[in-house]
Amino acid sequence: MRFLSRRRKEKTAAPGEKLSSRLEDNLVRLNQRLGSMADVVQREFYIAGDKPVKAFLFYIDGLVNRGLIDEIILKPLMEESLKRGRQFRSADEIYYHILSSTDAELVTTWAELLHRFLSGELCLLIDGNAAAIVVDARGEQVRGIEEPPTEPVIRGPRDGFTENIRINTMMIRRRVKSEHLKMESFILGELTRTEVIVAYLANVAQPDVVAEVKKRLQEIKIDGVLESGYIEEFFCERPFCPFPTVLSTERPDRVAAALLEGRVALLVDGTPFALVMPVTFFSLLQASEDYYNNACYASALRLIRLLALNFSILLPSLYIAITTFHQEMIPTSLVVSLISSREGVPFPAFVEALLMEITFEVLREGGVRLPRPVGHAVSIVGALVIGQAAVAAGLVSTAMIIVVALTAIANFVIPSFEAATVVRLLRFPLMALSASLGLYGVGLGLLTILIYAASLRSFGVPYLSPMAPAVAGELSDVMVRRPWYLMFFRPKLIAGKDVQRLEKGSSELDRG
Repeated sequence: MRFLSRRRKEKTAAPGEKLSSRLEDNLVRLNQRLGSMADVVQREFYIAGDKPVKAFLFYIDGLVNRGLIDEIILKPLMEESLKRGRQFRSADEIYYHILSSTDAELVTTWAELLHRFLSGELCLLIDGNAAAIVVDARGEQVRGIEEPPTEPVIRGPRDGFTENIRINTMMIRRRVKSEHLKMESFILGELTRTEVIVAYLANVAQPDVVAEVKKRLQEIKIDGVLESGYIEEFFCERPFCPFPTVLSTERPDRVAAALLEGRVALLVDGTPFALVMPVTFFSLLQASEDYYNNACYASALRLIRLLALNFSILLPSLYIAITTFHQEMIPTSLVVSLISSREGVPFPAFVEALLMEITFEVLREGGVRLPRPVGHAVSIVGALVIGQAAVAAGLVSTAMIIVVALTAIANFVIPSFEAATVVRLLRFPLMALSASLGLYGVGLGLLTILIYAASLRSFGVPYLSPMAPAVAGELSDVMVRRPWYLMFFRPKLIAGKDVQRLEKGSSELDRG
């Protein structure tokens, strides 16, 4: 944290070899450590005075704003001494009296110097000084702030995270203007040296959860972290667990809302996806837009999502089970219609469904990998052409095309991409059970999934809470959304200290 006063900050936390007071020795050591680097800019010059002092400036081209170099480094060092009529020879004097940048620091070890240099900062070595001056004058190009393509909303903020971690922290600070908002920095990756920030509200989040997040981060020993997905897999409660126990999002408003509930957020430099923990399965079915719309409308949308979830995971299995084993459950007129549509189809219902589901998944993946304008056309036209051709050739029935299409559309309704992917994967074993055991197999498979999900925990929070175990007072914000004037408390299993969200008497309902 930097205050208005300019304090000398010597980095002593990074142990290692100390810098030499002789510039030539430092240059030899620098050449040994870095070797040939075509994108490194080097400049030797002399600090003006009666006895000019030799200095060496170096930085990575493309990461530093060249316009700032002359303004805050070269011009002051080469002219300020003459103006003041005195010689500045030490790094301390230059730091205190010459440099005009608030982002300048003194480092004394090679480990810290190389880390700051490779992070894109400007480095200055001065003859006769066993300390280097580093200046944060980074000016690399970054992507502009825009609406996240994976989480669009009709009503709500239109900004999304970018690949620059400082921009991301700024967007959270703009929303949560509290001294309790803490952001602690960690460095992960022996080669990438990626900055990771843990954000939480100290007066709301559970201290045990915050400590556990930090502990797991410190235990990660890996050569590189290029995206938050690297860390997400280390945070899984169980190996090969298909259910996401960490929420990934590109929306800063969703992260801010999670912090206000007592959750912990993880920001990773180089990716627009933030991680939020702990999460429950029902929070994956909720969108940030739910809390911006009217409570009745948001509740209706949540019920539609739950219905779509059941359609997406059960519809093909129910169709296979009923048409294969339980034809007596279908009205006679519908049975006749199904038999006529399946006339000439050489495959059983399970093989028919499996072929269509795999075909649709291939089309979906192909549409994602192709350029966006072409991908949409391939997905839509491919599904129409292949479906029509398959029906005309007698490979599948018309009813199966309808079932697969409804299943795919229902899957798109689920807000979380990770949760939607899990539903897509679980659909296939349920189809196999329905083809072998009928509705009994569907019930057995669904019961197995529920038992497994109920046994999961996300940083100590039951995965199916507040349904299992049932938490009194919170069930009204799961399948439906209670109005804001009735949200007096934060989630009891997530918030740690300050659980009060709304003071009683602040709504017209309480006063009247």
